[in-house]
Amino acid sequence: MGPLQGIRILDLSRILAGPWATQLLGDFGADVIKVEKPGTGDDTRHWGPPWRKGDDDEMAESAYYLCANRNKRSLAIDIASERGQALVCDLAARSDVLIENYKVGGLKKYGLDYASLSASLPRLVYCSITGFGQDGPYAQRAGYDAAIQAMGGLMSITGPADGEPGAGPQKVGVAVADLMTGMYAATAILAALRHRDATGQGQHIDLALLDTQVAWLANQASNWLNAGELPGRLGTAHPSIVPYQVLRTADGHLMLAVGNDAQFARFARVTGAECLASDARFATNAQRVVHRDALLGVIEPLLAAKPTSHWLAALAEQAVPASPINRIDEVFADPQVRARGLRIEQVLPTSGSVKSVRNPVRFSISQIEYRFVPPQLGADTDAVLADLLHLDAAQLETLRHDGIIG
Repeated sequence: MGPLQGIRILDLSRILAGPWATQLLGDFGADVIKVEKPGTGDDTRHWGPPWRKGDDDEMAESAYYLCANRNKRSLAIDIASERGQALVCDLAARSDVLIENYKVGGLKKYGLDYASLSASLPRLVYCSITGFGQDGPYAQRAGYDAAIQAMGGLMSITGPADGEPGAGPQKVGVAVADLMTGMYAATAILAALRHRDATGQGQHIDLALLDTQVAWLANQASNWLNAGELPGRLGTAHPSIVPYQVLRTADGHLMLAVGNDAQFARFARVTGAECLASDARFATNAQRVVHRDALLGVIEPLLAAKPTSHWLAALAEQAVPASPINRIDEVFADPQVRARGLRIEQVLPTSGSVKSVRNPVRFSISQIEYRFVPPQLGADTDAVLADLLHLDAAQLETLRHDGIIG
């Protein structure tokens, strides 16, 4: 049984940030009702190829959609219609949380904004996700992950250093601004539910992708705010720890992550250059940061003389952090990943299966259950409306005939 059993989430979000949050809450046991536009649904349903292996027609769900929509039920409701709006209002009245990512003010014309709903539903927790927040000069702009990575400073510190091959700003390989906003949304919703349970009062959560991106600049923001140091791009290198970066070997690369002086001394012994640990330029991390280039000039040819497998084994024996740089297929073949059961498979009600990544949280008592595969558009419309709103078959047929539901 999941720890959020009994909590109902009305999900009016789409793309990634909102769906990522609601998938997490669904994994924890919440009942997530995903409201989508009839006929098209969540934009990511059509973000392919690639499609699920075995699906190649235009009606198949994309692999992208499948990554963020398990443990949900899909309702196809036209919220542009008055009857559709009434259905969503009735569903909100039977929910604990509503999450949406429309443009600022976009739901007001439908009577589905926070001010409209909270007047009659004071216990409702309402989470709005936008690119730039509910106020400020950019509030009306649409927000996209890559643009937020750029504006929020991440791309200025991501990529090879100036002067190196391929230098220039780069984005991260997944939509991290969206994903982190989804994580903040989930934690904020849980905090607001705790407050609601204590006081009886719901509230509005205002989350912006830009705010999130700036917030998780973490130590790089602190370097600027507190030390006046403007971070730049260092490729895989760390601004405050040396050696801590990708280094070339005889047959490839490895990631070296020497985190303290004792580890550096052991690293020096492994490479056969034990004298480095007593060299005043390299004896402490602070000095290694100052003399970064000089140190790399010594250790790079040493590591390049032998293959990756040699170094990984030798460094592991001396408890010096280092790792291979795995492709995605190698990740899922890794013994630790396999032992932790990170790859899961859900059987589809029609044919085949959906493969995804296990929720990384492990509770000692509560259970995470993968109850529902990512739903087909509108798959649960009739069942949910009949169960929660007590609509009968004739009423459902009328709504479908009139294009209110799909």
